[in-house]
Amino acid sequence: VFQFINWPTRYDNREAAKALKGSGISVPPLDTYAAKIWDYWERNLDPDLFIDRTLSGRVKGKVCVVTGGSSGIGHATALKLAEAGAKVVIVARDPEKLGAVKQEIEARGGTCFTYSCDLADMASIDALAQKVLADHGTVDFLVNNAGRSIRRAVLNSLDRFHDFERTMQLNYFGAVKLILAFLPKMAEQRRGHIINISSIGVLSRAPRFSAYVASKSALDAFTECAASEFLDKGVHTTNINMPLVRTPMIAPTKIYENVPTLSPEEAAGLVVDAIVHRPVRIATRLGVFAAVCHAIAPKLTQVMLNTAFHMFPDSSAAQGKKGGEQKPLTPEQIAFAQITQGIHW
Repeated sequence: VFQFINWPTRYDNREAAKALKGSGISVPPLDTYAAKIWDYWERNLDPDLFIDRTLSGRVKGKVCVVTGGSSGIGHATALKLAEAGAKVVIVARDPEKLGAVKQEIEARGGTCFTYSCDLADMASIDALAQKVLADHGTVDFLVNNAGRSIRRAVLNSLDRFHDFERTMQLNYFGAVKLILAFLPKMAEQRRGHIINISSIGVLSRAPRFSAYVASKSALDAFTECAASEFLDKGVHTTNINMPLVRTPMIAPTKIYENVPTLSPEEAAGLVVDAIVHRPVRIATRLGVFAAVCHAIAPKLTQVMLNTAFHMFPDSSAAQGKKGGEQKPLTPEQIAFAQITQGIHW
């Protein structure tokens, strides 16, 4: 390998010298003009110059499927894609909410198609995929955004195995089923991009989210394994380890009203970055730091997470209590949430 890295390059000018022999013209030394040729190539001939590195350059006229597109991150993402000229396909359970988003997009001059589907129902997903492919012929971008989150300590989940089943059914099996439905066409056309809205919890392993984080971790692992198989077929994948976002999904947890979160529009900006730049993963610095802590000091990290676990209690609903009021956050809790901004507690 080192031999090839250091391979000496020789520029053969014997034919040029032969053609110029007797003309009084000689070939100048390479180092006197190589910089000018290289500069000209970089400014005028480099193929990368002609790539439109904007959202519109990526999605204009392309079919973009966004699940959970009736609210939150999916809604904000659909608006951005439509403004960039994409053919936006939004999927959710509620037809009325889908219709409202469609009207909003069309009022702004965009193109939107709606499909009502329960993404926890495997048969419904098959029908959805067949309908989308029949209507549009292909799918260029798939944003797996639909998801279910459950915030409950394991000791309060001992008789709630269905919590783990429900999160896996939607967050993992539903997303994988949709990926498998669209992958063949992406591979056939040798282009496609699958974007999964994962969670910072996959990196931080925060307590109380064992059901949710397990389902998102499974989707992350599946996607990373599959990505290596499809990279040479032009199909790209990106996992976004999304920090806490103020969406209807977190509304039942009242303590989140007083902790820093991203807006849906800011979260949609991360989806745009994924589409434009095609990274393997998008994560916040705090998320990456948390993953490093788990790798190099797992025991100490568990001690810190245990402290946070006792600092932020389960909600009354998670404890099985009805009508309980959520106590306001203490100054210590607020300070800790500020320091660990974006992590689910």
